[in-house]
Amino acid sequence: MWSLHSLLFTLCTVAVSCVSSAAGLIHVSGYEGGQVAVSCPYSEGYESYEKYLCKKDCGNDDVLIKTTEPKKNKYSIHDDDQERVFTATVSDLSPTDAGTYWCGVTRTGKDLYTEVHLEVEQDSCCERSVKVQSDEESSVSISCPYESQNQNKLKYVCRGNRPSTCLEEAIITSDHKQTGHFRLTDDMVSRKFTVTVTGLTQSHTGSYLCGVHGNTGLDVFSAFELEVKEWCCVRSTKVSGIVGRPVTLQCPYPAKHSGNRKFLCKGDHRNNCTDAVTSQSRFTLQKDVSSGSFLVIITELKAEDAGTYWCGSDSQWSVGNYTKIQLSAVIPQQTSTVISTVAVVEHVGSRSTLIPGKQIKAVSHSVVFIVPAVLLTLTFVLVVVYKYKCHKVQGAGANMNMNKVAEAEEVIGGADIYENQDVVSSKQRSYKPNSACHHYDDASETQDESVYQNYTSTEDITSTEDIYCNQTHIEANRR
Repeated sequence: MWSLHSLLFTLCTVAVSCVSSAAGLIHVSGYEGGQVAVSCPYSEGYESYEKYLCKKDCGNDDVLIKTTEPKKNKYSIHDDDQERVFTATVSDLSPTDAGTYWCGVTRTGKDLYTEVHLEVEQDSCCERSVKVQSDEESSVSISCPYESQNQNKLKYVCRGNRPSTCLEEAIITSDHKQTGHFRLTDDMVSRKFTVTVTGLTQSHTGSYLCGVHGNTGLDVFSAFELEVKEWCCVRSTKVSGIVGRPVTLQCPYPAKHSGNRKFLCKGDHRNNCTDAVTSQSRFTLQKDVSSGSFLVIITELKAEDAGTYWCGSDSQWSVGNYTKIQLSAVIPQQTSTVISTVAVVEHVGSRSTLIPGKQIKAVSHSVVFIVPAVLLTLTFVLVVVYKYKCHKVQGAGANMNMNKVAEAEEVIGGADIYENQDVVSSKQRSYKPNSACHHYDDASETQDESVYQNYTSTEDITSTEDIYCNQTHIEANRR
């Protein structure tokens, strides 16, 4: 019995010692979410033997991957029998993957093992980051220091802050020192490499990593943040003016440009703008030496003057020597009611609605006021209606008077009627209205009084005419 227990203890001791007493030690590191490759060398003569990667005591359940089954879950393995190295790869690393592994070679008796230590780091960098600012269309240089033991190692730069993919996504490396806007130079004496970026644009703004590739373990990184400022933002202003009134634009310039030609141009971008002073007679440029600026006076602001302007004193468009002016035009408030009711607005190239009191930018339109025409038309219509009604009443009164005279002539009868007929006819022919509603002349009434004194019906006619005349006059006044 004792000998059996001794034998089992000896076998367990040998097995544990075989796993733990490995020849050499391999250190590997990877980033969370990334992958790591474990390279395991072996001796000559074992090229055709099975190889594997295992954890813990390397029992059957502890084997993760073997060459007879080269792909399993997130593990893979490849044997290079020419170099006598097999490589096991672990993908999609997580913190739980950190720990001790064993590279094993299956053989008769005791297997051969090599111990592996795996470290898993967070895929982010770094605690400190250098802030770098520069202006659009200029250049910037960033220095990346490294340790003396890394002098001959590969240097590179990538965008972002993910160390796990930085090398494979590198913009530039020390093996290819020039590409696009980027250039890399390595000063081994001062132990730093420098990355220079020329022709900066807004797209270069962002996070970057400087990396040094190590043969074992993780690469060494330093981080920097590059901010590319729009060149115009050095000096930018907004100016608002009222349509029809003057407005002044102020353009400062450095003292060294006092003798340079000053200019103001209009356009969305400085590379594509038109000289506003030479193309518009309403624009006048005046120098103001005491304030270190020049003025551009617009004598009468128009709606189409709204837009973006650039003023400066250096034809080379040096950063910081120019001012971007956003000019807006406001419709005067006193014309808002008329414009909103009777204005006809036509926008060049498209339809638009003119909103009084609102700021408008670079809108070209024509406004036709039709108020005078409307007033004249209404006046003319009223006059025509008034005359028409007066004429209608006058005609009705005259017809009624003629009927009354005829009735009087029938009643009187005999020779007396015919005796005075000429006088009555003469009276009717001499009757003329003095206004839109006719009135009898006082002298005419006195002269003919003897003719009508014996005819009561004729007097009725006269009174009837006065009634209709007055009625017409009253109606006209009411209107």
